[in-house]
Amino acid sequence: MSPRRRTGRKALTALLPILLLLVLAVVCVTAWLVYSATRPPQRAYLVTPEKFLRLSDRGLRATEETWQNHDGTRARGWLVRGAEGAPAVLLLHGYGADRSWLLNLGVKLNETTNMTVLLPDLRGHGPQPPVAASSFGWLESEDALAALEYLRGLKSPQGHALAGPNVGVYGFEAGAYAALSAAKRDAAVRAVVLDSVPDSPDDVLAGAVRDRAGFDNRLLQALARLGARVYFAGRYKADAACTLAEGLGGRQVLLLSGEGAGHLKQTTETLANCFPTRANVETHTDLPLTGLALSSASPEEDEAYDRRLIDFFDRTLR
Repeated sequence: MSPRRRTGRKALTALLPILLLLVLAVVCVTAWLVYSATRPPQRAYLVTPEKFLRLSDRGLRATEETWQNHDGTRARGWLVRGAEGAPAVLLLHGYGADRSWLLNLGVKLNETTNMTVLLPDLRGHGPQPPVAASSFGWLESEDALAALEYLRGLKSPQGHALAGPNVGVYGFEAGAYAALSAAKRDAAVRAVVLDSVPDSPDDVLAGAVRDRAGFDNRLLQALARLGARVYFAGRYKADAACTLAEGLGGRQVLLLSGEGAGHLKQTTETLANCFPTRANVETHTDLPLTGLALSSASPEEDEAYDRRLIDFFDRTLR
């Protein structure tokens, strides 16, 4: 063997442990990013139906319900029953929130319109979630379809269908993406309210990675996207929200956002141009309050936000 080849082999042998350590480090960082991002911070509920009853003189008919998702996992949510035959509305929170963020809205919607309202916890959210890992809106869209099927299967005390034929969905951030995707595939959804819609689940993942790492880095984002696809074994997809909107047909749509939503304000404004029937799309992206800040809203801000949604559902689902 020539001296040059012997030198090359020695250099490769010396570098190989370093390369293996680098590969191992990349794998470990990717695994940490994906694991931590798919496990949102666990917090106690802001309010529960029991606490709501103690704090309010309004009679609350919310019950704890469970049902099965399409992949066999268990889902849970609070159900506020309305009048027999009245429309039903599904309320979906965003990444890092939980169903308690929307309980007050759900109660107001039920009291004002007599509609049935279902408030599920998304995957990975709420205390001791039945499904540990969030998928940033993708598998949650399948879960939303299962929740809509559950709503349609509810019976009144007389044995009739509790919910009427028209259904509405609401969501903010990851919940907005899940609501949009579910609405595209469920023709019974006639009214859709979307607050601060991400471009795709990758957009929600990117925000989670920024929060975990404490800074924004393209390499970390790329590793997290790759790791998410491996982690979910091919069940994770990131269809563009615009592509979903193009298949929504003539549904009634309300788009909401504001400066407090950061870049999601721009993605929501861009989404408005993707719907096939622009006449059915109402857009308000200058709101002082979005779903992302519901937990810290003043009573006046909360009332103005809720009233806009309630009026929209009452007008479009009757």
